[in-house]
Amino acid sequence: MSNIRHALTVKREDDFAKWYQEVISSADLAEESGVRGCMVIKPWGYGIWERVQRLMDDRIKAAGVQNTYFPIFIPLANFEREAAHVEGFAKEMAVVTHHRLIADGEGGLIPDPEAKLEEPLVVRPTSETIIGDAMSRWVQSWRDLPLMLNQWGNVVRWEMRTRMFLRTSEFLWQEGHTAHATREDALAETHRALEMYRACVEDDLAVPVIAGEKPENERFPGADETWSIEAMMQDGKALQAGTSHYLGTNFAKAASIQYQDREGTQQHCHTTSWGTSTRLIGGIVMTHGDDDGLRVPPRVAPHQVVILPMLREKPEDEALLAYCEELRAGLAAHSAMGEPVRVLLDKTPGKASAKRWDWVRRGAPVILEVGPRDMENGKVAAIRRDALWNADNGKLATQFPQREEFIAGIADLLTEIQANLFNEARERRDANITRGVTDWDAVVEFYKSNGKYPGWVEVQWSKPTGDALGKVVEQLKGERLTIRNVPRDSEPADGVCIFTGAPATERVLIARAY
Repeated sequence: MSNIRHALTVKREDDFAKWYQEVISSADLAEESGVRGCMVIKPWGYGIWERVQRLMDDRIKAAGVQNTYFPIFIPLANFEREAAHVEGFAKEMAVVTHHRLIADGEGGLIPDPEAKLEEPLVVRPTSETIIGDAMSRWVQSWRDLPLMLNQWGNVVRWEMRTRMFLRTSEFLWQEGHTAHATREDALAETHRALEMYRACVEDDLAVPVIAGEKPENERFPGADETWSIEAMMQDGKALQAGTSHYLGTNFAKAASIQYQDREGTQQHCHTTSWGTSTRLIGGIVMTHGDDDGLRVPPRVAPHQVVILPMLREKPEDEALLAYCEELRAGLAAHSAMGEPVRVLLDKTPGKASAKRWDWVRRGAPVILEVGPRDMENGKVAAIRRDALWNADNGKLATQFPQREEFIAGIADLLTEIQANLFNEARERRDANITRGVTDWDAVVEFYKSNGKYPGWVEVQWSKPTGDALGKVVEQLKGERLTIRNVPRDSEPADGVCIFTGAPATERVLIARAY
């Protein structure tokens, strides 16, 4: 097995943004589509999304939420009912105004003036308004509550600055929408969804997160409360990996979502919404990738083990393929982390060493090369993507276990890789959160003097609102910083607000963010 290193051309420490783009390309995750801000998600990238979707969907259904689907076109009037909501999304809305094109006489096409729609249609940026309209019909009595819905689909938000997976004009996501009789029930659902996201992202994607409430200026348009999970990428920036919103009765009043209570009185429902998206794939890349490409946690890897027979276009290839097929079947008969092991026997033409590096860059958790000598000795040549190199000599950390021994240990191996990736990311995150910063000047100095990738800072503040909050936001913006959230498990405040000097009420995380 050759030890020649086929690393990426850009290292993380030199240019994290270029490194990220190279990983997307070399791991064969996605490519530009020709439409600004829209991408083609390729099979390996979409396979990861399917795994995330499957695992998340199981959690959603286990909570009693039912899947549904609503149109991608939403009447503009729906948005106009909720002023704060339409204001929050107005700059990002794509709008359909005509239903037909005609020739312009010069070889092109233009909208037909005679085909103008009576009412413009917004291409779905989120579905609170159209789902709220349906809820107003579906909820009549307290017996109809709670109404708990989810949809998987795509949304369009016309982004000015785009980056694959992280911020695109069109992206894939799920959005949950629920209606409840009481504030308490709605808040319980808001926190259930938040905990579901935390568990899925940490347990399945191996990405450590901090769950907490967003400040007032970061709330979802029209919400009473917004909660998020925040993940730290390897460049120290924060990635909002999922949000859960308590909408109060704001949308219920706008859409007339009412029910008759047990006493016969009409009441407005309390509603929630919650969502996460394909930006999670970007989070996997920026959390787990290294200078050789992507590393995919086994729970979300489309193929957990890839077998590469060293074929030579000779008659003995047939016996080698039979040996590898027995290896594949033996592995696939085992289960790891509650599911059958996903194994690919890669028979595509080409040198095994070149194919190996393709799978290294894609991040397959375990890669096996099998040649005639391995077959004769009943062995395999195995590398782990999470531990690719020997620290002492810089060579590939290849192991040569007996075939049956390897098969018997596959569940433990995949579980260990999953845990290693999570622990590595958690240790890096915890080492890059700085606490004990007590004034604004120290925050500014911290971000000036701690290199390109400074991490996060925890500070105390007095939770200002209105104009006072506006001044804080501008102050942060001047340093390209944002408040991420108020960690739900943080220590109580015991100092003064670094912005106002007033007694602090809570601790918040400050960071640069995607």
